[in-house]
Amino acid sequence: METTANQNLTLGEELAQFITSMKMLREQHDEDHKKSMLEWEEIKKVQRERTQEWEEAQKRRDLEWGEAQKRRELEWEKAREKRALEEEKRVQEEEKAREKRAQEWEKRALEEEKAREKRALEEERRDRKREQDWEEIRKAQREADRKIGELGGRFGELAEHLVAPGIVEKFNKLGYHFFNVSPGGVVFKDDNGKALTQVDILLENTNCIMAVEVKTSPKTKDIEHHVKRLEIIREHRNKHHNDKKKIFGAIAGAVYGEIEKQETIAAGFYVLEQSGDTMRMNIPDNFEPKEW
Repeated sequence: METTANQNLTLGEELAQFITSMKMLREQHDEDHKKSMLEWEEIKKVQRERTQEWEEAQKRRDLEWGEAQKRRELEWEKAREKRALEEEKRVQEEEKAREKRAQEWEKRALEEEKAREKRALEEERRDRKREQDWEEIRKAQREADRKIGELGGRFGELAEHLVAPGIVEKFNKLGYHFFNVSPGGVVFKDDNGKALTQVDILLENTNCIMAVEVKTSPKTKDIEHHVKRLEIIREHRNKHHNDKKKIFGAIAGAVYGEIEKQETIAAGFYVLEQSGDTMRMNIPDNFEPKEW
């Protein structure tokens, strides 16, 4: 019985302890819940304060942005006005520059027109002067031609006496040894008696002949004609005489130009030039007469 009583006492104590523990846990839980609620309220309060601060800060930023935007718009407006003034100034300056260029161009045009008129007058005066000069030149040329013609006639008449006498001796000194001289000219004819060509002076030996053309003032065409003349003589001698003699040429002139002299030498002809009362033979060191 005593043991049972002790056991019941122990269960009662344990139950009381359990109830006490539960009560304490309940109180602790309520205390923790109350504390948590207080903390949550504190957190919400802090959040509200932060939200309010953020909203106030946002309002300040909006206000500052609005003011900055107004300042920027004002600065843009001032910049636009400045650019407009600068553009207006630039346009005015360009207009002045165009007007200045137009005035300068008009001035240059007037000056050029005056210069053209002046050049035209000067050219007209020069033309008149040239025409007068040419007329004087033509007159002098006609007079010179007349005198040269007279000289040419006399030179042709005196060719036999002026060229022929010393010509054989000059060529013989070169080793030709001509013995037959025809100073009065030789006419070469075809089978019908028609004249093919004529040589003023013809020199001949057993090996070759020398055809000399006499001119007052030899020209390029005279040199070309003499080349053709020797070709005709070569053909004529081959056809009618079966003559294989070498044919050489020379041109004698009273007045010999330097260019014509060089052309004569280039053609392979001897040059005979009047010197006082005789004829002088000009032979370059490297000269080789052409053979037809």
